[in-house]
Amino acid sequence: MPGPDRPDDHLRQAAEEETEAYTGGGDHPVGAYAGAMGVYAAAIGALAGLARLTRRPLPDPGPWDVVLAAGATHRLARLVAKDPVTSPLRVPFTRLRGTTGPAELDEEVRGRGARKVVGELLTCPFCTGLWIVTGIAAGWVLAPRPTRLATAALTALSAADLLQFQRVRMQQAVGE
Repeated sequence: MPGPDRPDDHLRQAAEEETEAYTGGGDHPVGAYAGAMGVYAAAIGALAGLARLTRRPLPDPGPWDVVLAAGATHRLARLVAKDPVTSPLRVPFTRLRGTTGPAELDEEVRGRGARKVVGELLTCPFCTGLWIVTGIAAGWVLAPRPTRLATAALTALSAADLLQFQRVRMQQAVGE
């Protein structure tokens, strides 16, 4: 014999109906995405709380800091999402399809629900970038000098990658 309806039963049913209307029955894990957003919000809250507890001042990033953060975020996001060396991180969530370019893998996300969402986060440099730049911002507050060193090194690596690609293009042009 079913018990009395609880308010959360109605909310859950409404959420399921809205998700069904949104996805049309497709495999789009809206609930898992909401969970990922919750994890992100909790991480931001924890970082803000830690900064407040340790009485760390908020930095005032200048243009150079933004350039370093952009270069570092780009490089680290590509490293996490595409590099063969970091493929063990992605193995539980993806299937290897081949390569997409120099030192980059083409992987297909597999699984359902949270597994799929994590796979999408780990294979999408744009998605991963949000988490990385948040870590950099936290680093500016909690460990500014090591963070600046790390962002400078990763930005230098991004610039070196561009030089590598330019060299290949020049060699191809001369060889033609």
